[in-house]
Amino acid sequence: MTAAAFRPRRSVLYMPSSNERALEKAKTIPCDGLILDLEDAVAPEAKPEARLNAAAAVRSGEYGGRELTIRVNGADTEWHAEDIAVAAAAGPDAIVVPKVNSPEAVHALVAAIEAAGAPETTKLWAMIESPHAILHCEEIAAASDRLTVLVLGTNDLVKETYTEHVPGRAPLLTSLQLAVLAARATGKVVLDGVYNDVKNIDGFLAECDQGRQFGFDGKTLIHPGQVDGANEAFAPSDQAVEDARGILAAWDARTTGVVTYNGRMVENLHVESAQRTLSFAEAISRLG
Repeated sequence: MTAAAFRPRRSVLYMPSSNERALEKAKTIPCDGLILDLEDAVAPEAKPEARLNAAAAVRSGEYGGRELTIRVNGADTEWHAEDIAVAAAAGPDAIVVPKVNSPEAVHALVAAIEAAGAPETTKLWAMIESPHAILHCEEIAAASDRLTVLVLGTNDLVKETYTEHVPGRAPLLTSLQLAVLAARATGKVVLDGVYNDVKNIDGFLAECDQGRQFGFDGKTLIHPGQVDGANEAFAPSDQAVEDARGILAAWDARTTGVVTYNGRMVENLHVESAQRTLSFAEAISRLG
């Protein structure tokens, strides 16, 4: 287990890079990561300035321990090549690319990022936003070691599948589960999509709980007011941390082949889960 595997990504907030006030405010928002957006949140005429703003933010060193990423425009747009060039030169933690639909697309993106001089520390995050991407998600995730995170684009998935946004997300359940399975099969991180109704706190928290139960590592967000809820939902609870410590203590103290904790049998799989819980909790505590 590596420390990188437990970098908290409970709350990853989209931030329009055309809005300098928003970029300044982001320095104080307690999210685990930021996606400095050049795509959907930025009007065409504002994209060149947004590109420079995002690069300047990455280079500033003023965002503390937050993971800084830049979302570029898609490969089929006129802005993509310059976005990649500027983002790669800035060296963010990752470059986020929308609508990645195949392993071949991943190969092309990695080649472009490397050709633009991105440091090894700049990873690729692939947005999974179409039925084709869902059906080929494992192949996409396995296409390159530089690809470390899958990001669900649930709004586009709803559009592309002709379904609807409903409480409980029944029309998306298969897509969500396939994405998590692909991530786990390939050792990648997977982030849940956004929740659109920023005023519906109960609905948002319910969706966070659902995402955690499904196995997502965190949630992408569209409003600072969603950060605290996501941070709490995707962090191990105090009880989970206490139980993890108890399981490990019981395992370390074993004198026979049978180990129990609170009346339940403990096996290697429980020990591994407990170790992961504690590693995650310790990583969160390091954020301060």
